[in-house]
Amino acid sequence: MYKARVHVTLRPSILDPQGKAVQQALQNLGREAVEEVRIGKYVELWIDEADRADAERHAQAACEELLANPVMEDFTVELEETAEAPADASVEEADASVGEAAPA
Repeated sequence: MYKARVHVTLRPSILDPQGKAVQQALQNLGREAVEEVRIGKYVELWIDEADRADAERHAQAACEELLANPVMEDFTVELEETAEAPADASVEEADASVGEAAPA
C-alpha cells in the first residue's frame, strides 16, 4: 500500500486571480512582505499496490486523466509506503452512505 501526496499548481504562465486576491488581502492585513500567492490543490491517494513502480504509474495516470488539467496545471507526486489506508477512506463506508438521509 502506498500513500501518494499530489500537489497540483497552476503553471507560472497562467494568471491566478484567486492567488492575487489572497495576496492583496494579506497585504491589507499588514503582510506587505508577501509578494506573490499561488493557489493550488493537495490530494492524497491510497494505492493498493505492492510494487512502488506500479503505485507511481497509478498516481501519474490519476493526475494526467483527472486531477490536473495538462493545459493549465503542473503536478508533483510524492509516494510513501504505508501499512493501510485510514479507516475513513474505506470504499465500503462510502458505498454504505450513498442514499442515506442526512440526520435531522
